[in-house]
Amino acid sequence: MGKGAAWAEAFLEMMSVERAAAKNTLTAYGRDLADASGFLAGRGRDLADASAEDVEAYFAALGARGLSPATASRRRAAVRQFYRFVMGETWRADDPSRRVEAPRKGRSLPKVLSRDEVDRLIAAAAAKDGAQGLRLACMVELAYASGLRISELTGLTLAALARDPAYLIVKGKGGKERLAPLNNAARTAVRAYLEVRPGFLPKGDPKGPGANPWLFASRGKDGRLTPRRFAQLLDEAAADAGIDPARVSPHVLRHAFATHLLEGGADLRVVQTLLGHADIGTTQIYTHVAGDRLAEVVASKHPLARKR
Repeated sequence: MGKGAAWAEAFLEMMSVERAAAKNTLTAYGRDLADASGFLAGRGRDLADASAEDVEAYFAALGARGLSPATASRRRAAVRQFYRFVMGETWRADDPSRRVEAPRKGRSLPKVLSRDEVDRLIAAAAAKDGAQGLRLACMVELAYASGLRISELTGLTLAALARDPAYLIVKGKGGKERLAPLNNAARTAVRAYLEVRPGFLPKGDPKGPGANPWLFASRGKDGRLTPRRFAQLLDEAAADAGIDPARVSPHVLRHAFATHLLEGGADLRVVQTLLGHADIGTTQIYTHVAGDRLAEVVASKHPLARKR
């Protein structure tokens, strides 16, 4: 293992142990640093001995490769954080990424479904045959009712919902826990799904039917439904509901949860807490999507607006 690769491994270990980074975050950072290493290798360098010119060339190449702005931005951020870590360990006396100014990136507005479209999506999911329909409807109801991330949804355990709770304790990014409410529709969907859940368990499992801990069990090697498979099933339900599948994804259900709360008059800080956002600036993007409703609230509730 070269010096640069060893430093990258130490950086990822620090992110895992000291910052409690989620597995998906660590995977993404590892991929980003590997991408940078591959580029530098073409210049006869690695992460340990790269110059500012090398890093500047890598950052410029990201923009020329047609990557999405979000992916390019994350890769730049990974390299910058890596070199800050290296400086802190005194392995290098300089930071080759410091002089390169990252391009400004506007934040795009999230895709959002209307309430009617969410209702149609749930109905289309439930219309699928038997157990498959009950499982998919349950997943859509939970994602929309609680604003769960896809990793949080597919990572739910049977124990978390076995006793028909009114809310979930969800472990989100960075290992932080938050309360996620469950409305009556979601709880009803969970109860209906639990009746058919045994059908998704591996047949003849020597460990017994209670060995699989996941709520959304699967016969696959992971023992649970994967995020990718859920996204595929969601696309099928969207098409059945007459909605363009390009507008639908597991994360769009989380966007709908937040936007519809704000449209209903929910406080932004409450929505921030429910989503598990560390920074309210991340939550504020939904105020643009729900702009019409918020403008109506100001017009009807603000003292000066009422006087006029």
